[in-house]
Amino acid sequence: MNQSGGILRRIAALTKVLIAIVFLIPLIFTLLVSLRPETEPVTKGNIFFGSELTVENYERALVIAPWGLHYANSIMFVGGTLLVQLVTVTGAAYAFARMRFFGRNLLLMIILLQLMIPSGVLLVQNFRMINILGLFDTRIALMIPYWGSAFGVLLLRQTFREVPVELEEAARIDGANLLQVIRHVYVRNAIPAYLAFALVSVSSHWNEFLWPFIITRSQEIRPLTVGLNKLIKTTDQGAFYGQLMAGTLIVIAPLVILFLLFQRQFVESFARSGIR
Repeated sequence: MNQSGGILRRIAALTKVLIAIVFLIPLIFTLLVSLRPETEPVTKGNIFFGSELTVENYERALVIAPWGLHYANSIMFVGGTLLVQLVTVTGAAYAFARMRFFGRNLLLMIILLQLMIPSGVLLVQNFRMINILGLFDTRIALMIPYWGSAFGVLLLRQTFREVPVELEEAARIDGANLLQVIRHVYVRNAIPAYLAFALVSVSSHWNEFLWPFIITRSQEIRPLTVGLNKLIKTTDQGAFYGQLMAGTLIVIAPLVILFLLFQRQFVESFARSGIR
């Protein structure tokens, strides 16, 4: 019995390794192509990295676009969006987890319907609203459509419901007001969930391309994804794929590092909240 269990564990471990390799293939391919000499035909050397490894694609990609400016714009975009989201989803999650009011379940269902609506469907309405507000080609226009998050509300609602209500009652007896209860009772016990939500929010908005491309015209406020688009127009025939892969790695590197640093907290938060 123990022997069969050991075999099953080995098979499960091997399966996990194979699945991980499959998911790593695009990243490995991108890395190898970015290190391949651009002037070499595919018939020379190895099909991926040619006769030698070189960093010339990175050197050329760094010259084409002002990556420092685009990095700063992306950080302000995702950081500003996340700060507002933390306030809105915390308030909404507490209301749906602990407060009793008419139509609560119906309102929650309406909010969660957002998860099934592709963001592209709302482009025209969002663009029209930004024009009415006179915010076209501004940093705040990048953030407004993402200030609410149905996913964040669902995640934190599930987490807040796991907090014993006795803790809130004890805080109320000690004289804590609503904001103090949320801060010291709920937020403090939901740090892993906040971390997971932050990673999801940052990664999704860091990779956002269509909305920033439509709503901005000035290079001074455009994020990394729009800056990466310049590498596609480096020649009349199209992009040098080595430079394009190098630029892609420049863009996604911070996300990969963040996930490697916080992957355990990311997984644990979903396990604790009951969301799969």
